[in-house]
Amino acid sequence: MSRRKSRITAFQGLYSWDVGGMSEKDVLELSWVKTSSEPGSEGLSVSDDSAAFARMLIAGTIENVQKIDEVIKAHLTNWEFDRVNKVTIAILRMSVYSLMFMKDVEPSIVIDEAIDIAKNYGPDDSYKFVNAILDNIKKDL
Repeated sequence: MSRRKSRITAFQGLYSWDVGGMSEKDVLELSWVKTSSEPGSEGLSVSDDSAAFARMLIAGTIENVQKIDEVIKAHLTNWEFDRVNKVTIAILRMSVYSLMFMKDVEPSIVIDEAIDIAKNYGPDDSYKFVNAILDNIKKDL
């Protein structure tokens, strides 16, 4: 299974943590997801390995959220951080975590996945914004 579902799950968890006020512990339980070791197939379903990768993305992002937000803020041009859509923020945070701390993952893969998630879940044209911000961050890391 690809890591795409892991990233979607992580993005959803980070959004719930930020907007819904879920605790990190609750988010890491991935209660909205079925793993391959659980019966039933309703809702988002991921393998146990994909769930572990999603948990790692969520935990790492939350642990480093201040550093990550500083990097995002430094790359916003003519935008205030508080005005950026919360879906877009969740995608950016997860992706910046990957760019900063997961050196074994190609930056182009991180950016491509973020663009696809933004196309599917973000507001219109947010994928262009995500692409521009992540590309500039990648150049500076």
